[in-house]
Amino acid sequence: MIAQYMYEEFQKRGVPVTLIRSTDETISPTDRVNRVLAAYGDNPNVVVISNHINAAGSGIQGAEGAEVIYALRDNSDLASNILTALGNAGQKMRKFYQRRLPSDTSKDYYFMHRNTGSNTHPVIVEYGFIDNPEDLAKIQNNYKEYVDAVVDAVIATYEGETIPSLPESGNYYVVQSGDSLWKIANKYGITVDELKSLNGLTSNNLSVGQILEVPGGSSSGTYTVKSGDSLWKIANQYGLTVAELKNLNGLTSDNLSIGQVLKISNSSSSNNSNTYTVKAGDSLWNIANKYGITVSELKNLNGLTSDNLSIGQILKVPNGFNTYTVKSGDSLWSIANRYGITVNELKNLNGLTSNTLMIGQVLNLP
Repeated sequence: MIAQYMYEEFQKRGVPVTLIRSTDETISPTDRVNRVLAAYGDNPNVVVISNHINAAGSGIQGAEGAEVIYALRDNSDLASNILTALGNAGQKMRKFYQRRLPSDTSKDYYFMHRNTGSNTHPVIVEYGFIDNPEDLAKIQNNYKEYVDAVVDAVIATYEGETIPSLPESGNYYVVQSGDSLWKIANKYGITVDELKSLNGLTSNNLSVGQILEVPGGSSSGTYTVKSGDSLWKIANQYGLTVAELKNLNGLTSDNLSIGQVLKISNSSSSNNSNTYTVKAGDSLWNIANKYGITVSELKNLNGLTSDNLSIGQILKVPNGFNTYTVKSGDSLWSIANRYGITVNELKNLNGLTSNTLMIGQVLNLP
């Protein structure tokens, strides 16, 4: 339905367009690419749009929103315009990005990017998540608006225009000239590390027009639960563990209700520290070692006069990270095991929603 409607809209606007399949026909990757190139050749005036519905996979709940993946041979203009247009049409914007082949990082990961010549401009548009019922309903109810947005963005890009950015509202912020991570984080009452984790950033560099996700609640220290939320999602957004979020709100189960108001920060907490909840088997030494500080530094940070700990006790810990660069043969498990943390802790530190790694990827470590 998405592809057919898109085909009709390009025709209405006078843009030459070919639909490489109009039925539920199964064709191989090679056939798909051959049909793409047979339409107009390897031509720099050709845009290849591969329409998709995303899936987060088992064990991940609440993933939502649009993504656009563009080829290594292209700049980000088209992908950025498409994502911004989808945001303007009401869909949550996740990110636009490139993805490299792990076995050869000079090549694109996806065959639709890798094998469609060297001059065409291919983009993969992920409209949302089929395994999130709320997101799927949004696509089913609004797909024509989303397609209109993509068509507008393609035409605007090749007429040399930029899709107007979203206003500074909702859960997004558009980077302006003179902005820094510190300035934006301070505006929304979070730390720089929390802002980076929320957006999967591995450096402090920003570009004008870049779209950042920011907390949906205010800096007053509360968050109102909305459709699709989970304790993990909210905790990760605010740099907390699920246990810390539950303790802060006196919760005894993982159930949430839409409209429920949660505390998401402790008024006595410092911007120079995160917190850690003591669990069975912990000692000052292994907690200090996990965060790269001495036992004395940990005791001083928390005003402790003895080495005794109690299960459930909340400790302040540094919010800085070391980094690790992924190399061939690495996995989340092997890296987490090497640094004495769980896979989930490693994923939370880096805002990861899948177990996929790329050679050269930089990960945050405690």
